[in-house]
Amino acid sequence: MTDTPNIEEDHFNPIVDDTRLLSPERATHGPRILLLYGSLRPRSFSRLMTEEAARILIRLGAETRTFNPTGLPLPDDAGPEHPKVQELRDLVSWSEGMVWCSPERHGAMTGVMKTQVDWIPLSLGGVRPTQGKTLAVMQVSGGSQSFNAVNQLRILGRWMRLLTIPNQSSTPKAFLEFDEDDRMKPSPFYDRVVDVMEELVKFTLLTRDNKDYLLDRYSERKESAAELSKRVNQKAI
Repeated sequence: MTDTPNIEEDHFNPIVDDTRLLSPERATHGPRILLLYGSLRPRSFSRLMTEEAARILIRLGAETRTFNPTGLPLPDDAGPEHPKVQELRDLVSWSEGMVWCSPERHGAMTGVMKTQVDWIPLSLGGVRPTQGKTLAVMQVSGGSQSFNAVNQLRILGRWMRLLTIPNQSSTPKAFLEFDEDDRMKPSPFYDRVVDVMEELVKFTLLTRDNKDYLLDRYSERKESAAELSKRVNQKAI
């Protein structure tokens, strides 16, 4: 086995610090979970699903906040100083994990759902609002069961560098799954939502305290050092 001469040893440590990884200082507050839904209809089943998920999360010891997308402008149709954009970004920064729930429309997630994600930057003032946080994805359908929306949400989650949990929820004919009080009826679909929220809480507790170490990358350490050297090197003046 040959050496790797291209690796700059000053910025490369082949030994993973298992103490930082496995025994970080633990926070004592409940996992902070932000819930986003993808419909503005008066009786939005994606909203009802997130409300049900929030109840479950609270029972599991989490803190929850739900963003109402009403009034959120399309990307590039307003500036980042827009109040709804600021509200969304503040909630993302507050959160340690997220739930995204979209209806499936024309075989895809809704524009309302995508607009919310598009307003979340990968980097904001040197802070990464999403990277290293956990994500659970869910969808509701008006017809037969499908997984198009959750599959697209997974792609978005990976692009935003979120830790998307393995489990997910897809509820067909959602209009049959809620009672007159807008509560989800007992069913295997409800059980799946409980499973997903339980898994989200576990993954959040497992990863939130060592997020910075998980995101510590060789390429960025190397780049930062090179930039510093260029800045202080007198020959570059």
